[in-house]
Parts: sequence; structure tokens; C-alpha cells
Amino acid sequence: MTQPRRTIELTQITSEMYEITKRMDKASKEIFRLAEKKADTELEYRRELGKAIVRLRSEGVQATLIPDMARAEVAELKHARDMALELHRSGLASLDVIQAQGNILQSISKYQSEV
Repeated sequence: MTQPRRTIELTQITSEMYEITKRMDKASKEIFRLAEKKADTELEYRRELGKAIVRLRSEGVQATLIPDMARAEVAELKHARDMALELHRSGLASLDVIQAQGNILQSISKYQSEV
């Protein structure tokens, strides 16, 4: 005895594809926002690190200690920079997942139109 074929209604596929399009639009806007935040935090970190290095040199701190001491002074900014980078990467990965879902729906739609 053969199993009846399971099909998804075209309207359901179309609706889901529309929702994915909306999610992709929203995700892409969020990724741009995250990219800007990533760049801003990198800029702030580098500026403050440079200031700390210049200040430590002017204070006569031993040259071999300056890089570590300067990085310690701006550790919070480095943390914010690293978090912004990882959030941006996560956003890109999420967009890839949404795109894959869209591709699956397109494949289902194509398969059903051939059947």
C-alpha cells in the first residue's frame, strides 16, 4: 500500500517565503547597524590605546612595559570591541540560516510545481 503524497499548499509556501523575505530585510538592516557599531568600537579602542601609549611614554614608563600597561588601561574598550565583532559575526550567520530556509522553500515549491 502506497502512502499518500504530502504536499504543502502553494499559498502556505508563498506566505512563508514572504515572511522569510521580511526577516532577511530586517536582518540585513540589523547587520548594517552591527557593522557600524563594530567599526565605532574599534575606532574608540584604537584611539584610547594610542592615547594611553603616548601618556605612558611621556611619564617615562619603561618601554617594554608600555604595551601591556596600555592594553590593561583600555581592557573594557577591547571587550566592547570584541563583543561587537562577535555580534556582527552572529548576525551574518543568522542571515545565512534565513537564506537557507528560503532556499529550502524554493526547492519545495519547485518540486511541487513539477509534480
